[in-house]
Amino acid sequence: MRNPKWHRDEIILALDLYFDPERGSIDYKNKKIIEVSQILNELPLFSKRPDAVRFRNANGVTLKLSNFLAFDETYTGKGMKGGSKLDHEVFNEFVNQQDKLHAIAKEIKLIARNSDLKHEIAKIEEDDLTRTDGVIEGEILYKLHKVRERDSKIIEEKKKYYYNQHGQLDCEACKFQFQPFYGNIGSGFIECHHKNPLFTLQAETKTMLNDLALVCSNCHRMLHRSREYLSIDDLAMMIYYEGLQHPSG
Repeated sequence: MRNPKWHRDEIILALDLYFDPERGSIDYKNKKIIEVSQILNELPLFSKRPDAVRFRNANGVTLKLSNFLAFDETYTGKGMKGGSKLDHEVFNEFVNQQDKLHAIAKEIKLIARNSDLKHEIAKIEEDDLTRTDGVIEGEILYKLHKVRERDSKIIEEKKKYYYNQHGQLDCEACKFQFQPFYGNIGSGFIECHHKNPLFTLQAETKTMLNDLALVCSNCHRMLHRSREYLSIDDLAMMIYYEGLQHPSG
């Protein structure tokens, strides 16, 4: 049986190496290629690997880099044809954003080597993810984002701090409050959103109160649904102007 297709996160790591000015030759004996192969095998992405021996081995990474040559307009040769649609998509997304690419790849590598973080990320079920296929930064950082949003201790601290400041728990985007609408069952209920863009998340740093925003369930899903980074203020403005254009009642 064949191994699973390359995941966006894996392509990001390979592409980061491709753009590395000190990459060296595209050869399976290259130490940097061997290192990326080892990291790919540590990522918490695939539980089933039908051909474990060849799974993301150095030859596979070498082929992936050769596929990138075919997309690279600065390369005067032909490159290796056969790259996937996702390969081309990720290449185009980051060819002019290599600093962002490197920042994302750096955090993915840190997570791959941190057993505690991998364990926490593994708890996030696919049903809990609003969308990951279109998330530019990939699934692993998105799951880290979700882990940060589920830290019950910091969430309770945020809710307590916000209530002391405002006297109520309302959505910071649309101002919805659960208790007035649902009664006692909604008392103290509101969701928490990690505000920082995914590409700025640092795997081994602590979440602070200012990193979080209180939001209703609908606004939370809209914040996650947007492919590009959407701030609380951006969403609040969208809601405001939509209300002007399509007033209810």
